[in-house]
Amino acid sequence: MYVPKHFTAPSDEAVHELLSRAAACDLVTWDGAGMVATTLPLLFDPAAGTLIGHVARNNTQWRHTGSEALTIVRGPDAYVSPSAYATKREHGRVVPTWNYITAHVYGTLVAHDDPAWTEDLVRRLTERHEAGRPSPWSVDDAPRAFIEGQLRAIVGIEIAITRIEAKWKLSQNRSTEDVAGVRDDLRAAHRGSETERQVAAAMEIS
Repeated sequence: MYVPKHFTAPSDEAVHELLSRAAACDLVTWDGAGMVATTLPLLFDPAAGTLIGHVARNNTQWRHTGSEALTIVRGPDAYVSPSAYATKREHGRVVPTWNYITAHVYGTLVAHDDPAWTEDLVRRLTERHEAGRPSPWSVDDAPRAFIEGQLRAIVGIEIAITRIEAKWKLSQNRSTEDVAGVRDDLRAAHRGSETERQVAAAMEIS
């Protein structure tokens, strides 16, 4: 990952928080002829140093077991307008850019073609994403025979993490006045989406 000196590496704690909150990620592997990518929900297990998830059995990416995998984990991101910079009014030598948080997680792909392993994963994923709903759906709400059929149609995957390259690009290369202008613009009424507010908040502590 290209990380200019202005965008210093985030702390391990910040990276772990990003991985723990991640929902859908991009899993990229090499099949011998070209790159293959799948977007899928993953769970981070910091104690084991792994990301875990599952793919459809018909998705041959799980057969790349034993090979190196790249998982792209994204945090909030937002467009930055030159109009937000104080320096625009001083000399006009400014251009648009994009602020974002991301981590590239490298590791060895391991397939788990085991219904018990996969069911445990599915339950954990379900509990995570159903949490907070008024009436959370449970795996046990569906007929057992149906669940067993669904489990046969998927294969569990695990990425044993070997290294992480992370980048918090949050206007650290700009002046204090420019940073304040970007934060205010991201929070402005004409924009102010939840994602933009998250980027503005991250800029407070970067």
